[in-house]
Amino acid sequence: MKNSYESVILKNMETELIDIKNTAISFILEAEDLDSLEETKLQFLGRSGKLTLAIKHITKVPMEKRKEFGILANEVKNTIEDAIENQKSKLKNQKLTKVIEKIDVTNPGVKPLLGHLHLVTQAVKEITNIFERIGFERVKYPEVEWDWYAFEALNFPGEHPARDDWETFFIKGESDSKKGPMILTPHTSSGQIREMERKQKPPIKMLNIAKCYRRQSDISHAPMFHQFEGLVIDKDIAITHLKGTLDYFVKSFFGPERKARIRPYHFQFTEPSFEVDVSCGVCSGKGCKLCKEGWLEMGGAGMVHPNVLKAGGINPEKYTGFAFGWGVERVLMMREGLKIDDLRLLYSNNLDFLEQF
Repeated sequence: MKNSYESVILKNMETELIDIKNTAISFILEAEDLDSLEETKLQFLGRSGKLTLAIKHITKVPMEKRKEFGILANEVKNTIEDAIENQKSKLKNQKLTKVIEKIDVTNPGVKPLLGHLHLVTQAVKEITNIFERIGFERVKYPEVEWDWYAFEALNFPGEHPARDDWETFFIKGESDSKKGPMILTPHTSSGQIREMERKQKPPIKMLNIAKCYRRQSDISHAPMFHQFEGLVIDKDIAITHLKGTLDYFVKSFFGPERKARIRPYHFQFTEPSFEVDVSCGVCSGKGCKLCKEGWLEMGGAGMVHPNVLKAGGINPEKYTGFAFGWGVERVLMMREGLKIDDLRLLYSNNLDFLEQF
């Protein structure tokens, strides 16, 4: 009697599983959208779903019959899950077909918006073209540099403020017994020594444009900025060659009516050294609120210091040279017509500003 009773219980539970499967498949096939299909899935396979609850009744099945019941339960679950996935794909295809049917392929397409090079990138390309026309060779040197190239070989004394960690970014734990600590290069001038090492012998006519890094941030400075560095070394190079190069760049970049001037200054790696000014484009050199006395400061320049030539392996008794280094963003801000009163605006990702250029 006991075996007969247990067989009836098992038969009834198996019949329940089959009925659940058939009912679930019927509901699935009738689902007209993904939302109703999801509701059907929860109704049968959710935590309180019909199949889930039916499987929990496995404790009522005799121990020797549980494996048989479990196999059937898994088959029913897999069948329902497969039916749901098939119906989901069918509904998605139907939705896509309806969208495609509404598309009129004879209508003209909408052209995507085209971007353009960033204002700084445009300036870098223009500056490169200007100097290439007079024989400068564009080079590229590391932005993560050794102290030797960035300071020591450029005639900076050990106690110079620029070598302090309040001014320069030092790479923690990176140091060399001969080249010193590693830093994020604060200027492109480190490329001067590397170019001398590469060429080994003049003539040298280098243009190095790269990112530089300093601990500063205000309307005219940023922790990361771009510089372009010029270096010319050969026999009998004089200040007149430097002045002619400055005039050529200023008239090419700012306009033929603009002028350049040099005035004495001090830099560690040039002797004599100069600050380079450009006549104001707003007042044509007469003096205004922007320039005060008719001139705008562009950057530094000078004749290469003999100690720097020696560090680069070049005989200062035989060769001379000049160098200059200016900020790309700075010359952009000085350009007539560009009303940029904060250098950081160039890197703000403000599309209203950037799309003007």
